[in-house]
Amino acid sequence: MKRQIIIFGILSLLLVCPLTLNADKHGFVRTVVIDPGHGGRDPGAVGRKVKEKDIVLEISLKLGQYIEEYLDDVEVIYTRTTDEFVELHRRAQIANENKADLFISMHCNASPSSRAYGAETFVMGLHRSKENLEVAKKENASILYEDDYLETYDGYDPNSPEANIIFSMFQNAYLNQSLSMASLVQDQFRDRAGRNDRGVKQAGFLVLYNITMPGILVEAGFLSNPAEEKYLMTESGQAYIASAIFRAFRDYKNQQDAMAERQLAVVNNYNTASQEDSSQNPTTQQPTEITKDEGGFEQPTSENEICFRVQFATTSQKRSIDAPEFKGLEGISYYFHEGLYKYTVGKAQTLEEASVIQQGMHEKGFTDAFVVAFKNNERIAPAKAMRIINQRASNP
Repeated sequence: MKRQIIIFGILSLLLVCPLTLNADKHGFVRTVVIDPGHGGRDPGAVGRKVKEKDIVLEISLKLGQYIEEYLDDVEVIYTRTTDEFVELHRRAQIANENKADLFISMHCNASPSSRAYGAETFVMGLHRSKENLEVAKKENASILYEDDYLETYDGYDPNSPEANIIFSMFQNAYLNQSLSMASLVQDQFRDRAGRNDRGVKQAGFLVLYNITMPGILVEAGFLSNPAEEKYLMTESGQAYIASAIFRAFRDYKNQQDAMAERQLAVVNNYNTASQEDSSQNPTTQQPTEITKDEGGFEQPTSENEICFRVQFATTSQKRSIDAPEFKGLEGISYYFHEGLYKYTVGKAQTLEEASVIQQGMHEKGFTDAFVVAFKNNERIAPAKAMRIINQRASNP
């Protein structure tokens, strides 16, 4: 436990530098997945008169309607459109299968105190307070409605603080984009909908854990507060909430599209220059493959080897190791995953070693570099890697 807390403290310090290069690419926003939380046998938070599952479905459908009406180039996909139960892992799977550019999970909150009120937006990250941890545990408890949830989620127990800490440590791949969207939502809640702004927060949510795109989880208000429950039950209240999120999404889309345009121009110019250079100098260096295996990684030194690497960049095409964005880095390797070349440095046997490497990358300006885990050079969930390591330690 002490060891995990130390790691938690180290990684908490690594999220404060300005962004200079993303560990995963920016892209045009063309597909959004809207996820109404809970549903079916899972009611979510229960107020005096309504259930969370019903309120968030109404808000989600309104949000999707606004996007479809005003943004012609965006496809809207829902994880559910009726009162049905959808497993948390299936919600992420829907987003990944449709190659979504943004994931919005819609929820309402509850508190032991009826005085708690306001809206807040979460991104996947470190639990920075006990309150954030409790919100994540509450939403993650939806897995208790699933069969074989321990097997499905690699032994994750939503009531275990240790599991929640380890679980939240690695998911920084799209942190900056997620934070940007979350901030826009809170701005609109405050300025457009007149909601009490409870801020942007980080916590470990299972529904955000396995998505391969930026994602946020919105808590629109407290059903435990009679006034907010009444507001969220009204057509106008739901419309204001949906409209605020739509406006935030529109602004986020404009930002990301503009950034993708600029990055595309840079890549095209660089590729043109590289092709011209290659025609004059056929020995132009390509990304290092440590050995001849297709993934770019060295062969495992022992059976069932577990290691951690630090991912700092992703491209659709192999890049030269002397590319400007890789300047000053040593020991670069890559792996091919989900149609993209993903670049890493380091090879650590423990989380402590990986954390040191990650810190060094942050100091070099790669502020969203994050830890990825591998077994025999195949990428696996970090939680699974930790579980394997712990099992081996207890059964030498």
